Amino acid sequence: MLLVRNRPSEQTPLRRIAANTAWLLGGKGVGGLLSLVYIAILTRSLGLKAFGHFSLIFGTSQALIAIAGFETWRIVVRYGAEHVHKKDWAAFGRLCMFAGMLDIAGAMAGTVLAWIVFFKFNHLLHLNPSMVAAAFWFNVAAVWTLVSAPTGIVRALDRFDVATYVEAVVPAGRLIAAVAILLAGATLVRFLIAWAAIDLVEAALYWIMARRLCPRAVRLAHLAGWRQALRENARITRFFCVTYAGATLDAALKQGPLLAVGYFTGTKEAGLFRLARQLAQSLGKLAGLLTRAVYAEIARARVASEANEFRRLVYQTTLLAGVGGVVVVLLALLFGGTFMDLLGGDAFRGGGSLLVPLAIAASFDLAAVAFEPVLHATGHPHYSLTARLLAVLAAAVALALWVKVYGAFGVAWAVALGGTVGYLALGALTRYILGRRDKSSAPIGTDV
Repeated sequence: MLLVRNRPSEQTPLRRIAANTAWLLGGKGVGGLLSLVYIAILTRSLGLKAFGHFSLIFGTSQALIAIAGFETWRIVVRYGAEHVHKKDWAAFGRLCMFAGMLDIAGAMAGTVLAWIVFFKFNHLLHLNPSMVAAAFWFNVAAVWTLVSAPTGIVRALDRFDVATYVEAVVPAGRLIAAVAILLAGATLVRFLIAWAAIDLVEAALYWIMARRLCPRAVRLAHLAGWRQALRENARITRFFCVTYAGATLDAALKQGPLLAVGYFTGTKEAGLFRLARQLAQSLGKLAGLLTRAVYAEIARARVASEANEFRRLVYQTTLLAGVGGVVVVLLALLFGGTFMDLLGGDAFRGGGSLLVPLAIAASFDLAAVAFEPVLHATGHPHYSLTARLLAVLAAAVALALWVKVYGAFGVAWAVALGGTVGYLALGALTRYILGRRDKSSAPIGTDV
């Protein structure tokens, strides 16, 4: 598994993206099917209200991960691509260990935030008081399973095959655990314990694989060189701050609506919304897979490709992703209610109306897959942050206007509106940057 794959040097960036996406899709495709099975077990064994509790606890953990996670994989890929290209493994190692230190700092901060949320403000989520302690420890485990730095290492080394094997542990483990819990007697606490344990195993495996792939970089000795890493990677602090702010805004757009549904309408509606969002994300899973492959390839093209090839890569990827977005929406329109019924049963069928706007939001994520990597690779991450801020503001205003009138349905359409605004803003800014770069004839990796 760890042997270097043969790859012809003349292979185009788009072919490499397709190959890397195929590796990810191979694992995620199987994982997606497994996740639908264990989600069906979860919803049918817990029922709508208990699944609503699970959804709010899990949604809070995802929000905390985004706040505490720092998105360090972007730092490793953005700056590590040049070190890998030059085979400067010492510099790459200092960068990776610096990212790992940020992950640990984030996990510590996340633990404090989890305590505040669940022991001071749990009433806002309408959680059963008996679940507060379990919810807290689940969230603590979630923030300590951050594997952003080793994920970046694997992607910077172009070893998406390894990522596929490691990430397959989660859906396979959850399915096995779900079946075992169903047979032993399903309880919410048992599901939380199983999910946390499996995520911890995945985190450990990611670090082990990163070490096996690049032992010259993944070394504790490089921890002492974190100051040198700051000097070696120009404007890394600015890039970190902007991408972290962007990740936080992204979490607000992705997890905030679920928490808003729980606060304004209760746990049952939160359960419906969570299942619909899960399905929409499954239909739009290709967006996340393409983002991982595209981000690494665009970072590599920045240091190894001509400007015209760089632009062609962006346009080809955007066209491919746009077609995928249309397919996502059509599936939701034609089979939304059926999907909800199959997974959750009759109690969840009413959530089919939520699936369409959430699928629209997922389709815009898919269509915009190349925009953010381009803005990051060309030294303009603040433009990506601006687009995310506009998306969050649009969704927040719509949510405030619609939630009390339309409930979860209004929240779903607020998410769709936010996705639309984010797509338009990212697309316009990306086009603007590429146009400026063409006029100035500046090298790909420099600011203009």
